[in-house]
Amino acid sequence: MDVVSGRFSGRTIIVTGAGSGIGKATAVRLAREGATVVAADLVEPRLDQLVLENPDLDLRPVVADVATDDGVRAILNAAEFRVDGLANVAGIMDAFLPPAEIDDATWDRVFAVNVRGVMRLVRAVLPLMLDAGGGAIVNVSSEAALRASASGVAYTASKHALNGLTKSIAVFYKDKGIRANAVLPGPVATNIEAPFRSEFAARVLGPIMQATLPRTAEADEVAAAITWLLSDDSSNVNGAMVTCDGGWSAI
Repeated sequence: MDVVSGRFSGRTIIVTGAGSGIGKATAVRLAREGATVVAADLVEPRLDQLVLENPDLDLRPVVADVATDDGVRAILNAAEFRVDGLANVAGIMDAFLPPAEIDDATWDRVFAVNVRGVMRLVRAVLPLMLDAGGGAIVNVSSEAALRASASGVAYTASKHALNGLTKSIAVFYKDKGIRANAVLPGPVATNIEAPFRSEFAARVLGPIMQATLPRTAEADEVAAAITWLLSDDSSNVNGAMVTCDGGWSAI
């Protein structure tokens, strides 16, 4: 996972969820490799800490909710309407609620962040990328996009939808110099909240996860995969669902 000096020199890349976890690791790595990084997050103190820890890196912090139009506008303004790459990392879980127990508020919020927010930001940056003759988009999906035993129904459905969105971008703009891929992590050491709010789900999913879960990955390991997909080193990779799950999907 060695940093490649200058790999993103002269490029502006948006990273959502940049205040912690995978998003923070991705933002820092991209900036270390020469990118100007628009680091978006909902929690301002996290962004303040990111900048404080990395005073020599070209980071543009922006407090924004990706699920809102105002948030998308704030991110584009911070990018000064030049976007060479986009890493959609921000996401939320669903407390492992099964179909019979899911409430509308949880369903709507999970889809707002995990799907609609991604769609709106992609929709906003695509014209800029088309005018510039190309760009790279990486969406952080999940092992839950491949199976129904890794989360509750809302998160599972949202990540399946995100895979479809990623493939659709790749198909429509493959001849326009734009690539779209997804990274599918398994368990990662982040601060994302994933409590079981359902005793039934714990009984059904608990034994499966206990028997199959690989080790918990570090955020830097997933960031390395995202960074590679954003770079020209992956120039022939488009529409791919890249598992970064320690082999979980092979079980």
